[in-house]
Amino acid sequence: MSREKGNQAEDRADEFLLNLGFSIVERNFYSRFGEIDIIALKDEVLHLIEVKSGLDYESAIQNITPKKLSRLIKTGHVYMKKNSLDVDFVYDAVIVTPKKVEIVENITL
Repeated sequence: MSREKGNQAEDRADEFLLNLGFSIVERNFYSRFGEIDIIALKDEVLHLIEVKSGLDYESAIQNITPKKLSRLIKTGHVYMKKNSLDVDFVYDAVIVTPKKVEIVENITL
């Protein structure tokens, strides 16, 4: 996927999350392990969010591989340490398709 398409998906995800009552803390946090697309806060819980887009739900969600998830978790630990945070947090995914945007909570289970 091109960076432009990725940005469009992240913009749609941002809007979706704001409508659900999240506040966006940061976008595109990078570490040597990878990237967290969106970091958001809701009800005093920090959400570290991977955004995936595709023509349908299945094609998008299948792009969250075990390797990608491992990198996301490592990057999350870097973010928490860099910002000296000691808060509840969770890893989520936002799936963006042409017709729908939805959240998949706690993708590490």
